[in-house]
Amino acid sequence: MVPMNKTPGAENATRRLSIWPITRQSPAAQFLSVGLFGLVGVVLLGGALTGGIVTPGVLGATGFYGLALLVALFALRRSYPHPAIGFCNAVTLLRLMFVSALIAGLVTQSVGPWPVFGVAAVALALDGVDGWLARREGYVSDFGATFDMEVDAVLALVLAFHAYFGGSVGAYVIILGLPRYLFLIAQFPLPWLKADLPPRFSRKVVCVLQISALIAVLLPVIQTPFSDAIVVFAAAAVIWSFWLDVRWLWQARP
Repeated sequence: MVPMNKTPGAENATRRLSIWPITRQSPAAQFLSVGLFGLVGVVLLGGALTGGIVTPGVLGATGFYGLALLVALFALRRSYPHPAIGFCNAVTLLRLMFVSALIAGLVTQSVGPWPVFGVAAVALALDGVDGWLARREGYVSDFGATFDMEVDAVLALVLAFHAYFGGSVGAYVIILGLPRYLFLIAQFPLPWLKADLPPRFSRKVVCVLQISALIAVLLPVIQTPFSDAIVVFAAAAVIWSFWLDVRWLWQARP
Protein backbone atom coordinates (compact mmCIF):
# COMPACT_ATOMS: atom_id res chain seq x y z
CA MET A 1 0.00 0.00 0.00
CA VAL A 2 1.33 3.44 -0.91
CA PRO A 3 1.82 5.62 2.21
CA MET A 4 -0.62 8.47 2.59
CA ASN A 5 0.76 11.81 1.45
CA LYS A 6 0.67 14.91 3.59
CA THR A 7 -2.67 16.64 3.31
CA PRO A 8 -3.33 20.38 3.49
CA GLY A 9 -4.90 19.86 6.91
CA ALA A 10 -1.55 18.72 8.25
CA GLU A 11 -0.17 22.29 8.09
CA ASN A 12 -3.15 23.55 10.13
CA ALA A 13 -2.67 20.64 12.52
CA THR A 14 0.96 21.61 12.99
CA ARG A 15 -0.12 25.13 13.96
CA ARG A 16 -2.76 23.74 16.34
CA LEU A 17 -0.12 21.56 17.95
CA SER A 18 2.38 24.38 18.32
CA ILE A 19 1.67 24.34 22.05
CA TRP A 20 3.68 21.12 22.14
CA PRO A 21 7.38 21.98 22.60
CA ILE A 22 8.24 18.58 21.11
CA THR A 23 6.75 19.54 17.73
CA ARG A 24 10.12 21.12 16.93
CA GLN A 25 11.59 17.61 17.03
CA SER A 26 11.45 14.95 14.34
CA PRO A 27 8.40 12.65 14.33
CA ALA A 28 10.54 9.82 15.72
CA ALA A 29 11.80 12.01 18.57
CA GLN A 30 8.25 13.17 19.29
CA PHE A 31 7.01 9.59 19.36
CA LEU A 32 9.79 8.52 21.70
CA SER A 33 9.22 11.51 24.01
CA VAL A 34 5.51 10.77 24.36
CA GLY A 35 6.28 7.08 24.67
CA LEU A 36 8.58 7.68 27.64
CA PHE A 37 5.77 9.50 29.44
CA GLY A 38 3.65 6.43 28.71
CA LEU A 39 6.31 4.23 30.27
CA VAL A 40 5.97 6.18 33.52
CA GLY A 41 2.22 5.74 33.24
CA VAL A 42 2.62 1.96 32.91
CA VAL A 43 4.66 1.86 36.11
CA LEU A 44 2.18 4.01 38.05
CA LEU A 45 -1.02 2.41 36.77
CA GLY A 46 0.42 -1.09 36.88
CA GLY A 47 1.57 -0.41 40.43
CA ALA A 48 -1.89 0.83 41.39
CA LEU A 49 -3.45 -2.35 40.00
CA THR A 50 -0.98 -4.77 41.58
CA GLY A 51 -0.24 -2.99 44.86
CA GLY A 52 3.37 -1.98 44.20
CA ILE A 53 5.57 -0.57 41.47
CA VAL A 54 8.31 -3.16 42.01
CA THR A 55 6.41 -6.34 41.26
CA PRO A 56 6.83 -9.06 38.62
CA GLY A 57 3.67 -7.76 36.97
CA VAL A 58 4.92 -4.19 36.64
CA LEU A 59 8.32 -5.37 35.44
CA GLY A 60 6.66 -7.56 32.81
CA ALA A 61 4.32 -4.75 31.78
CA THR A 62 7.14 -2.21 31.39
CA GLY A 63 9.19 -4.75 29.46
CA PHE A 64 6.33 -5.37 27.07
CA TYR A 65 5.61 -1.65 26.68
CA GLY A 66 9.26 -0.85 26.03
CA LEU A 67 9.54 -3.55 23.37
CA ALA A 68 6.28 -2.49 21.70
CA LEU A 69 7.44 1.13 21.75
CA LEU A 70 10.71 0.26 20.01
CA VAL A 71 8.98 -1.86 17.36
CA ALA A 72 6.48 0.94 16.69
CA LEU A 73 9.29 3.50 16.58
CA PHE A 74 11.13 1.45 13.97
CA ALA A 75 7.97 1.21 11.86
CA LEU A 76 7.36 4.95 12.19
CA ARG A 77 10.90 5.81 11.07
CA ARG A 78 10.49 3.56 8.05
CA SER A 79 7.18 4.80 6.67
CA TYR A 80 5.58 7.73 8.55
CA PRO A 81 4.94 10.56 6.03
CA HIS A 82 3.98 13.53 8.24
CA PRO A 83 6.07 16.19 10.04
CA ALA A 84 4.54 15.50 13.49
CA ILE A 85 2.87 12.58 15.22
CA GLY A 86 -0.16 14.62 16.27
CA PHE A 87 -2.54 13.84 19.09
CA CYS A 88 -3.81 10.81 17.15
CA ASN A 89 -0.68 8.70 17.64
CA ALA A 90 -0.31 10.03 21.19
CA VAL A 91 -3.77 8.60 21.96
CA THR A 92 -2.75 5.22 20.52
CA LEU A 93 0.32 5.29 22.77
CA LEU A 94 -2.02 6.04 25.67
CA ARG A 95 -4.07 2.99 24.75
CA LEU A 96 -0.88 0.92 24.64
CA MET A 97 -0.13 2.17 28.15
CA PHE A 98 -3.51 0.91 29.41
CA VAL A 99 -3.04 -2.45 27.69
CA SER A 100 0.42 -2.82 29.25
CA ALA A 101 -0.97 -2.03 32.70
CA LEU A 102 -3.51 -4.83 32.20
CA ILE A 103 -0.59 -7.16 31.53
CA ALA A 104 0.74 -6.30 34.98
CA GLY A 105 -2.53 -7.51 36.50
CA LEU A 106 -2.46 -10.61 34.34
CA VAL A 107 1.01 -11.57 35.56
CA THR A 108 0.28 -11.11 39.25
CA GLN A 109 -3.26 -12.53 39.18
CA SER A 110 -4.06 -10.30 42.12
CA VAL A 111 -6.40 -7.76 40.52
CA GLY A 112 -10.17 -7.93 40.92
CA PRO A 113 -12.50 -7.88 37.92
CA TRP A 114 -13.78 -4.35 38.46
CA PRO A 115 -10.41 -2.55 38.17
CA VAL A 116 -9.62 -4.62 35.07
CA PHE A 117 -13.04 -3.74 33.68
CA GLY A 118 -12.44 -0.02 34.33
CA VAL A 119 -9.03 0.11 32.63
CA ALA A 120 -10.23 -2.00 29.70
CA ALA A 121 -13.33 0.16 29.25
CA VAL A 122 -11.19 3.30 29.00
CA ALA A 123 -8.90 1.61 26.47
CA LEU A 124 -11.93 0.63 24.40
CA ALA A 125 -13.51 4.08 24.70
CA LEU A 126 -10.37 5.62 23.23
CA ASP A 127 -10.53 3.27 20.26
CA GLY A 128 -11.73 5.37 17.37
CA VAL A 129 -10.62 8.62 18.99
CA ASP A 130 -7.17 8.24 17.45
CA GLY A 131 -8.65 7.66 13.99
CA TRP A 132 -10.98 10.63 14.35
CA LEU A 133 -8.08 12.82 15.44
CA ALA A 134 -5.93 11.62 12.54
CA ARG A 135 -8.59 12.68 10.05
CA ARG A 136 -9.18 15.98 11.85
CA GLU A 137 -5.48 16.80 12.09
CA GLY A 138 -4.63 15.63 8.57
CA TYR A 139 -2.26 12.96 9.89
CA VAL A 140 -3.87 9.83 8.44
CA SER A 141 -1.19 7.22 7.72
CA ASP A 142 -0.70 3.53 7.16
CA PHE A 143 1.54 3.51 10.23
CA GLY A 144 -1.19 4.94 12.45
CA ALA A 145 -3.81 2.49 11.17
CA THR A 146 -1.49 -0.49 11.70
CA PHE A 147 -0.40 0.74 15.14
CA ASP A 148 -4.02 1.07 16.22
CA MET A 149 -4.87 -2.40 14.88
CA GLU A 150 -1.98 -4.08 16.69
CA VAL A 151 -2.92 -2.40 19.99
CA ASP A 152 -6.48 -3.71 19.50
CA ALA A 153 -5.11 -7.21 18.90
CA VAL A 154 -3.00 -7.20 22.06
CA LEU A 155 -5.90 -5.79 24.08
CA ALA A 156 -8.15 -8.62 22.89
CA LEU A 157 -5.58 -11.28 23.77
CA VAL A 158 -4.88 -9.82 27.23
CA LEU A 159 -8.59 -9.52 28.01
CA ALA A 160 -9.20 -13.09 26.84
CA PHE A 161 -6.67 -14.38 29.37
CA HIS A 162 -8.10 -12.14 32.08
CA ALA A 163 -11.56 -13.58 31.38
CA TYR A 164 -10.26 -17.15 31.48
CA PHE A 165 -8.27 -16.73 34.71
CA GLY A 166 -11.21 -14.85 36.23
CA GLY A 167 -13.23 -18.04 35.96
CA SER A 168 -16.39 -16.63 34.41
CA VAL A 169 -15.84 -18.55 31.15
CA GLY A 170 -13.87 -21.56 29.99
CA ALA A 171 -10.59 -21.72 28.09
CA TYR A 172 -12.50 -21.39 24.82
CA VAL A 173 -12.67 -17.62 25.43
CA ILE A 174 -8.98 -17.41 24.49
CA ILE A 175 -10.07 -18.04 20.90
CA LEU A 176 -11.38 -14.46 20.86
CA GLY A 177 -7.86 -13.18 21.45
CA LEU A 178 -6.14 -15.25 18.77
CA PRO A 179 -7.61 -14.38 15.33
CA ARG A 180 -5.10 -11.66 14.45
CA TYR A 181 -2.14 -13.85 15.37
CA LEU A 182 -3.52 -16.93 13.61
CA PHE A 183 -3.96 -14.77 10.52
CA LEU A 184 -0.32 -13.63 10.72
CA ILE A 185 0.91 -17.21 11.14
CA ALA A 186 -1.15 -18.32 8.12
CA GLN A 187 0.67 -15.76 5.98
CA PHE A 188 3.85 -17.85 6.06
CA PRO A 189 2.48 -20.84 4.09
CA LEU A 190 -0.05 -18.63 2.25
CA PRO A 191 1.79 -15.45 1.18
CA TRP A 192 -1.22 -14.15 -0.75
CA LEU A 193 -2.73 -13.31 2.65
CA LYS A 194 -0.14 -10.52 2.99
CA ALA A 195 -1.82 -8.35 0.35
CA ASP A 196 -3.35 -5.05 1.47
CA LEU A 197 -7.03 -5.16 2.31
CA PRO A 198 -9.47 -2.41 1.34
CA PRO A 199 -11.07 -0.43 4.20
CA ARG A 200 -14.25 -2.03 5.53
CA PHE A 201 -16.40 -0.43 8.23
CA SER A 202 -17.82 -3.76 9.38
CA ARG A 203 -14.28 -4.91 10.23
CA LYS A 204 -13.99 -2.12 12.80
CA VAL A 205 -17.48 -2.81 14.15
CA VAL A 206 -16.60 -6.47 14.70
CA CYS A 207 -13.36 -5.47 16.45
CA VAL A 208 -15.32 -3.28 18.87
CA LEU A 209 -17.82 -6.10 19.38
CA GLN A 210 -15.00 -8.56 20.07
CA ILE A 211 -13.37 -6.38 22.73
CA SER A 212 -16.73 -5.35 24.22
CA ALA A 213 -17.66 -9.01 24.64
CA LEU A 214 -14.36 -9.74 26.39
CA ILE A 215 -14.89 -6.80 28.73
CA ALA A 216 -18.46 -7.87 29.46
CA VAL A 217 -17.56 -11.40 30.51
CA LEU A 218 -15.05 -10.00 32.99
CA LEU A 219 -17.91 -8.81 35.16
CA PRO A 220 -18.88 -11.16 38.00
CA VAL A 221 -22.55 -10.28 37.45
CA ILE A 222 -22.48 -12.05 34.08
CA GLN A 223 -22.39 -15.79 34.55
CA THR A 224 -23.05 -18.91 32.51
CA PRO A 225 -25.03 -19.33 30.27
CA PHE A 226 -25.03 -15.61 29.41
CA SER A 227 -21.23 -15.36 29.31
CA ASP A 228 -21.10 -18.41 27.03
CA ALA A 229 -23.66 -16.87 24.69
CA ILE A 230 -21.72 -13.60 24.53
CA VAL A 231 -18.50 -15.37 23.64
CA VAL A 232 -20.16 -17.56 21.01
CA PHE A 233 -21.87 -14.59 19.37
CA ALA A 234 -18.65 -12.52 19.31
CA ALA A 235 -16.66 -15.48 17.98
CA ALA A 236 -19.15 -15.99 15.17
CA ALA A 237 -18.86 -12.31 14.22
CA VAL A 238 -15.05 -12.47 14.22
CA ILE A 239 -15.02 -15.63 12.09
CA TRP A 240 -17.42 -14.01 9.62
CA SER A 241 -15.24 -10.89 9.40
CA PHE A 242 -12.05 -12.85 8.79
CA TRP A 243 -13.84 -15.02 6.26
CA LEU A 244 -14.78 -11.90 4.27
CA ASP A 245 -11.14 -10.76 4.28
CA VAL A 246 -9.77 -14.17 3.33
CA ARG A 247 -12.30 -14.52 0.53
CA TRP A 248 -11.38 -11.07 -0.85
CA LEU A 249 -7.66 -11.88 -0.67
CA TRP A 250 -8.22 -15.23 -2.40
CA GLN A 251 -10.11 -13.59 -5.23
CA ALA A 252 -7.50 -10.84 -5.59
CA ARG A 253 -4.46 -13.11 -5.47
CA PRO A 254 -2.10 -12.95 -8.51
